[in-house]
Amino acid sequence: TVTGSYSQNVTSDNGRLEFAITTRKATKLEAYNTLNKQRPIVIDYLKKQGFASDEIEVKAFTSYNTYKLAPNGMSTNEVAYFNATQHFSVKSKDVNKIKQTSTDISSLLSKGIDINVYETAYFYSGLSEMKVKLLEEATKDAQQRATAMLKATNNKAGKIQSVKMGVFQITPVDSTNVSDMGINDTTTIEKKITSVANVTFTIR
Repeated sequence: TVTGSYSQNVTSDNGRLEFAITTRKATKLEAYNTLNKQRPIVIDYLKKQGFASDEIEVKAFTSYNTYKLAPNGMSTNEVAYFNATQHFSVKSKDVNKIKQTSTDISSLLSKGIDINVYETAYFYSGLSEMKVKLLEEATKDAQQRATAMLKATNNKAGKIQSVKMGVFQITPVDSTNVSDMGINDTTTIEKKITSVANVTFTIR
């Protein structure tokens, strides 16, 4: 039984940027009105970056109260201010545009918009089709390793008795990390996909 592996580098072909704008006001209505005024500014910024309307998703509006503290430090039932957040998600096949916007979008702070940018994510859509090829190449690698191991004993690898596919490791190109559960890196545009096959041969 021999373990073979095969790696191939790919370039992500779609990406996602998620961020949120927040405000803190004395009342819920004031907070809601503030976000209503800021939302079009954000959408206009994204369109100027080259994103189409169907690539921009305005997500959930969330809110919570912050309560005043008593002199003893305990929370009271009196509201100090109201916190509101509007979430956005931007998806595009132009991964470089996603990356550029993720670093530039903080410029909205100069317009009085409090923005929090979450981690961007990059994906490769052809993984399902590639898995068949990767498994085939990993099996060939296992056969080559078995042949090399048996050469010293004047034996050869015979027919394949079984093939067990291991987990796929999707990592940054220069990474050597592996995991028994598999790795699915979404932080980099350039990725390395590694397949593993455990192959059992007869010996002849």
